[in-house]
Amino acid sequence: MIKGIIFDLDGTLIDSMNIWCCVDRAFLKENSIDNPPEDISDRVRKLTIDGAAEYFINNFGLKCTKKYVIDRIEELVKIEYEENIPLKPYVKEVLDMLDRKNIPYGIATATYKSLAESALKRLGIYERFNFLLTEYEYPKGKNFPDIYMGGAEIMGLSPDNVLVVEDSLHCIETAVNSGFMTAGIYDEVSSAERHIIEKISDYYFESLDKIESIL
Repeated sequence: MIKGIIFDLDGTLIDSMNIWCCVDRAFLKENSIDNPPEDISDRVRKLTIDGAAEYFINNFGLKCTKKYVIDRIEELVKIEYEENIPLKPYVKEVLDMLDRKNIPYGIATATYKSLAESALKRLGIYERFNFLLTEYEYPKGKNFPDIYMGGAEIMGLSPDNVLVVEDSLHCIETAVNSGFMTAGIYDEVSSAERHIIEKISDYYFESLDKIESIL
């Protein structure tokens, strides 16, 4: 029985994944890597913020610190989170429905905490979530279950009573292997992984409004 929900942010609640596909190449180009690999964002998608910075430095011979990479990438996407990135369809309707059913919910994200807070506050839904967990609190990222376990603990629930809603395969895999119920949600950037996500998830939805059918 689903007694609580942990939502991913990017690609699940907000339509932001295309921003990240562009920023990696933009960062490398401004650091004299004239022809960054087309699939660079796919290469670093499973990495933590720290791990992605280390990957850029080691694989492209950048003469800068990890802190510079982390801070500069945050700066490049900051305005998008503060001003432009929209909610995905049906987010507010789903939150209203969960409130009516007294089902608690929160967010676990690999995005910079400051960016997540900026977008959620601008979109008027920040205060609605029971928690916002990021790599600031759980630096090992979503390849490890700690961040999901933290969310379940805040809600006072065991993993088998918590639904994790994610658009990315490696996150779904972590949640499945940790005993959580899972719902894959469609996002264009993850469409190549769709058939595997559908296979291993308990549920798969084209849009968030379909979640009501399982509650």
